[in-house]
Amino acid sequence: MKKYDIAELLKGNPYPGRGIIIGKSADGKKAVTAYFIMGRSVNSRNRVFKATEDGIKTEAFDPSLLTDPHLIIYSPVRVLGNKTIVTNGDQTDTIYELMDKQQTFEMSLRGREFEDDAPNFTPRISGIMHVENGKFNYAMSILKSADGDDSSCQRYTFSYENPIAGDGRFIHTYMGDGNPLPSFEGEPEKISIPDDIDQFTDLLWNSLNEDNKVSLFVRFIDIATGEATTKIVNKNVK
Repeated sequence: MKKYDIAELLKGNPYPGRGIIIGKSADGKKAVTAYFIMGRSVNSRNRVFKATEDGIKTEAFDPSLLTDPHLIIYSPVRVLGNKTIVTNGDQTDTIYELMDKQQTFEMSLRGREFEDDAPNFTPRISGIMHVENGKFNYAMSILKSADGDDSSCQRYTFSYENPIAGDGRFIHTYMGDGNPLPSFEGEPEKISIPDDIDQFTDLLWNSLNEDNKVSLFVRFIDIATGEATTKIVNKNVK
């Protein structure tokens, strides 16, 4: 499978929407994830990422400008034991609660589907990372409409065991800008993952469209120890 330069992918797409990256650092020592959000409306752009005890949540930067919290206020990242859940919506909580009851990642999403934001029917994208006893594996999921037909939900799960050092996968909600917005197609794109969290954070943030980018989360987890290092970048700052 072709490996892409993530900077070129992002610079070539003014509106990938929301995106999840998961993979392993080039030195093979870190499990890596990143999540970003973008926005075209005032309501979507009026957000920041805020750290929580077990991950992050989205908040309104200016509460007076918040017109509709539906679909934009949620917890994108939560940690359940040795598992890190990353998603683009409130299905984070669904996965957390059902996996805590011993359901699998794929099973936990069977009661969910794409977002109810006609005519876009934005896909729900999700990822799960499992770091334990010096081992790392992950999976990614997308729930999408049938080419804009909301009578059918198409479900895809991609699993990666013992991922190759330096390889990551990138899945995002939209193929590009448009009206309606075209849903992501195909297998998560293969990209390169560096060793340095600051370098990767800067690369991603500087490659996202300046007008549409809102917030970015990056986490490197030491596979041997489970220790995590996190970076959060918000366009809206006081």
